[in-house]
Amino acid sequence: MKKVLLGLVAIVVVVIAGVLVAAALQPDSFRIARSLAIKAPAERIYPLVADFHRWGGWSPYEKLDPAMKRTFGGPESGVGATYAWAGNGQAGAGTMRITEAEPPSRVVIDLAFTEPFQANNTATFTLTPEGDGTLVTWAMAGQSSFPFKVMGLFFDADQMIGQDFETGLASLKKLAEAPAA
Repeated sequence: MKKVLLGLVAIVVVVIAGVLVAAALQPDSFRIARSLAIKAPAERIYPLVADFHRWGGWSPYEKLDPAMKRTFGGPESGVGATYAWAGNGQAGAGTMRITEAEPPSRVVIDLAFTEPFQANNTATFTLTPEGDGTLVTWAMAGQSSFPFKVMGLFFDADQMIGQDFETGLASLKKLAEAPAA
């Protein structure tokens, strides 16, 4: 019985060591991006992205917690505009601040999560004229901490976050392509 127990302990130690080594070999940074063609000019899409007040119309994250507390600061839109949120466990909490705004082609956002985990990332929206519309790319990049590297062995962050980006871009498309009021 003692040999079986020692054998099981040895197997557990080898598996844990394998997971730790595999995690250590993961990249130190990540980038997740999705793109969608929208049949609207960039000038029509840009204000929907550069003004946090308008994210409720398209961002999938706005729908995670109907009771989420939102705080806006700085200018109405563009560089210096800020947005803080605090919601349920699904929505978490954090802040966003627009650090670069190049109308109508690019918005860069400093994204700081505080709950349920801490992380600092950069979100970038790029709007590129394409045919009779605009190719909109939503990307997020940041550093991968060791705990996230371990989680990445079991969960596909690109797929999970990428699905959110796809949902958000589809909503942005619907909003931008709707007839003007």
